[in-house]
This record gives sequence, structure tokens and C-alpha cells, in this order.
Amino acid sequence: MSTTPSLTAKRPSTLRGGHLPKWAPWAIAAGSVALGLGVSAAAGLHSSVQWALIAAILYVLGTYVIAARVENRRQAKDRVVTSLVWVAFLLAVVPLASLVWSTVQRGVKVLDVYFLTHSMGVIADSETGGGIYHAILGTLEQVGLATLIAAPVGVLTAIYLVEYGRGNLARAVTFFVDVMTGIPSIVAGLFILSLMLMFDMEPFGFAGSLALAILMMPVVVRSTEEMLKLVPNELREASLALGVPKWRTILKVVLPTSLGGITTGIMLSIARIAGETAPVLLLVFGSKFINANPFEGAQASLPLYIYQQYGSGEVTAYDRAWAASLTLIAFVMILNLVARGIARWKAPKTGR
Repeated sequence: MSTTPSLTAKRPSTLRGGHLPKWAPWAIAAGSVALGLGVSAAAGLHSSVQWALIAAILYVLGTYVIAARVENRRQAKDRVVTSLVWVAFLLAVVPLASLVWSTVQRGVKVLDVYFLTHSMGVIADSETGGGIYHAILGTLEQVGLATLIAAPVGVLTAIYLVEYGRGNLARAVTFFVDVMTGIPSIVAGLFILSLMLMFDMEPFGFAGSLALAILMMPVVVRSTEEMLKLVPNELREASLALGVPKWRTILKVVLPTSLGGITTGIMLSIARIAGETAPVLLLVFGSKFINANPFEGAQASLPLYIYQQYGSGEVTAYDRAWAASLTLIAFVMILNLVARGIARWKAPKTGR
């Protein structure tokens, strides 16, 4: 009989090894926080940022050392990358959560129905009372007029770039859109201000809307352009094959398919311009009284109201500034929620 070993004999797997339990990352994180606090106390560090960074470094190093000993180096590298992602996530979320918490904590002191339905009127910055009704009205009118100007122009420009744009003109439009995307808000305000000085015009709300529209337009163009590019060419070709004109294909096929994304981009651009202060400060000038006519006279807005109240240096004005900031954050949050809802509602239906 042959004594040759069987070729089917199983060889030990080199991929098997120890495995950390699911609670191991949490335990390592807790130990890192405790060590970070201990090191900070021993070194006399009183800043929470310092001990948080020390804890993050200890967490990454501890993850690699423990995973390398229990599992293997390859798995340890994978866990280190995962831990770095979590650390980066916390570094981004913690300041945001701290900002929101501070705004809510300080803003609820005077935020009530009276504050939302009254203006400052003849109330001095050092006195209690007053509200932001005039600022809310000004913000809604200025942002609304800017949207009426920028949204159609931006969408039509994006349609031209995607559906018709060829040659030097399309490249020039793309270049200037890219340039306008990074333009500082103060530059847009100075441009409209120069026109006002040429025609000897006084500050009024619509001037702020023009500056905000300049800032909003490139954002709408870029977001709409990306949404239109996501529409499959097969849909366009099928419509054109049936003899439908190109303009009708765009109107009836392309735009409805990408409507959710386009609306989301417009909503996000509105949220972007809602907090602009520099152009409003130059062009609208601010007012303590209610002015419902954006085409005549100075007008208030929420960002400008916050800037003026905080700049007064009075304790009561600080409370009003924080309450107005909370209102502005709530306004932006509502816009984002509406954008998400519209995007989900208008998203193409998928099925089997």
C-alpha cells in the first residue's frame, strides 16, 4: 500500500484567529476617555478640547494595539480606519451640538408669542420687551423676491448647459458660474450699492433681494445641472423617437424626473442666503419699525437684527439676539425638512 498522504487532507486556515467582541469598541472608548481625563488632570489641563483630543488619540492607538494582539494586523488596520471615521464624525458633531444647545439655552429666555408678533418700535436696546416681527417680515420678503429672481434664471441656465450648451458660450457660462459660486457676499452687496449710488437711490428691501439673488443663482445652477445629468438618456431618446420636440421632452420628461432634486437644491440655496448679513447691512440699512413694502424705505431682516442687537452691548439686547438666532436656525431647519420631504415625495418610484 502507498503511504503517500491524501491530497484531500485539510490544511489549517490562516484566516482564522481571535475576534474582539461587539462591545470592545465601547470599552476601548470608555477606557480612552478615563485615561484622557487622568492625563489632563495630571498635566493640569483645564480645557475640555485638550482632554478630548488626548482621549481620541488614545482611542485610535488602543484600538490598533488591542486588535493587533487579539486578531491580526490587517484587521487592526481596518479597525483603526473605522475609529478614525468615528473620531472625525464626533469632531464635526460636537461643535454643532454645542452651538445648537447654547442657542436654545439662551434663546428661550425671551422667545414667546409676544416676541414673534411685535416689533422694536420705540423701544431702546437697553429696555426690555420688543420683538422680531418686522425682521421676520423683512427676511421673508427679501428672500422670497430673491428666490423669484434666482430660481427661474438658475434653472433655465442649467437646462441650457445640460441640454443645449456646446462650444465657447457654454464654456464661458460654466466658468462664470464657477467664479460666482465662490464670490464673497460683500462683493455682491457692493455691486448693487454702486448701482444705487449711480441712480441716487435710498436703501430699500428689494436692493438686498438683488444681492441675495446674485449669491443664490450659482448654487441653483450647479444643483440643477447635477440633477439634470442624472436623468437617463434613454428617457430622452424614447421621447424623441416618438416624434416629441426637444423642448417638450425637457418640459414633460426631463424636468418632472428631476423635480425632487431641483426643488431640494433651491430650498438649500434659500437656506444659504437666509443668514447673509453683509449685503443686507449695506443695502437695506435696517429699521425698528414694520415696513411691509420692500420697494421703498429701510427694512429689517433677521441676520441684520441679530447683528445690531448684539452690537449694542446691552444685556437685554443680547437676549433678543439669541432668541432671533434661535428663530433663524428654526427657519433654516424647516427649509431643510421641507426639502427632504419634497425630494422623497418627488423621487422616482421604483418597483419590481
